[in-house]
Amino acid sequence: MSPRRYAVLDVFTDTALAGNPLAVVLDGEGLDDDRMQAIAGEFNLSETVFVQGPDNPAHSAKVRIFTPARELPFAGHPTVGTAILLAHERFGAVETEQDAMIVLEEAIGDVRCGVRLMPDEASFAEFDVPQQAQMVAEAHRKDQIAAALSLAPTEVGFENHVPSVYSAGVPFTFVPVHDLDAIARAQSNPEMWAQGFGDTDHNAAFIYCRQTIHTDSAFHARMFAPKMGIREDPATGGAVAAFAGVVHQFDQPPSGMHRYRIEQGYEMGRPSHIGLEIECAEGGLKATRISGQAVIVAQGVLSI
Repeated sequence: MSPRRYAVLDVFTDTALAGNPLAVVLDGEGLDDDRMQAIAGEFNLSETVFVQGPDNPAHSAKVRIFTPARELPFAGHPTVGTAILLAHERFGAVETEQDAMIVLEEAIGDVRCGVRLMPDEASFAEFDVPQQAQMVAEAHRKDQIAAALSLAPTEVGFENHVPSVYSAGVPFTFVPVHDLDAIARAQSNPEMWAQGFGDTDHNAAFIYCRQTIHTDSAFHARMFAPKMGIREDPATGGAVAAFAGVVHQFDQPPSGMHRYRIEQGYEMGRPSHIGLEIECAEGGLKATRISGQAVIVAQGVLSI
């Protein structure tokens, strides 16, 4: 058996035991796909990252991202958490603010991450989304979606927002609902899920409303992905990257830079805050960035 170091971080939060927990195996060399999938199942968190040597020596690392059920080409909280952890590995405990650039080789492509380490404070990371959000399919009927979420059809949709399917590497069905009451009552209905969201490996639902708990948040959200082995996710950066397309389509922000904060995880007792920055130009999305904080909560060794 080869000892392999790992760490667990809480991501998209500045507080331990909040946000979205992430396992990062720092010594991922020599593990085959089945072994990595089994280890991800052992951690049983939304995602587990395996760090390997980069193909390009100028980059920081190559990373593989697994849910308890399958591998993903890209995900947000693994990117933020891994970038922050690798910056800590490089610089250790800092006495003053320290900036770092971390480049991760993910299956979707190279992801550039800017990290800011702070003494006695949660670290911060922001990354450029490598693939801009695109509509990739038509959403199912509103009544089917509502039934899959145990809601009434009249609770789905607000203003000009209607269900849509976007991807920035991983597809999600985005479901607008009226308010916090409706979103709190939503729950996945296994018998109706395929009818509402399809029977593919990526039939995940990201539910959102304009009403929020905090006045500085733009949207409140929840995410269910039963086929990925994720009953509910406390914070979904990959979905927020795709949500940029939803915001652009329905809110039609003018050319320039626009910043939003998405709150998620409150119904799970894991409050999370995801930063979304979009740059619009000539009627389209020019750039998207995801940001958030993370704290290291555990470190150990796998005897595998």
